Amino acid sequence: MPNYEEKAGNLLMKLAGDFVARESNRTSLITVTRVLILEHGRTATFLISVLPDAEAETALAFLKRKRSDFRQYIKENTRLKTIPVVDFDIDKGEKYRQRIDEISRDL
Repeated sequence: MPNYEEKAGNLLMKLAGDFVARESNRTSLITVTRVLILEHGRTATFLISVLPDAEAETALAFLKRKRSDFRQYIKENTRLKTIPVVDFDIDKGEKYRQRIDEISRDL
């Protein structure tokens, strides 16, 4: 049976995807790839990938401006006992994986 942090992570991932789809201006494709829950659920860092890559910093700045709105969205749509402090960052691991896939196709 999944533990509390895993269940909360899955729920937060779904909410983040819904929130980004609703709030973004659709000039770039923003995908929430992972959520890191730290400090027993007090902090959640959402890792994103953005296409095209040139829009990554703009998308990250947009999401950082929307942190408090997203936290309110979490409050309204969950019954979590602790609403985490939210942050966003670029998923560099996903970028590296994509680059490895690209290189392996060229071989």
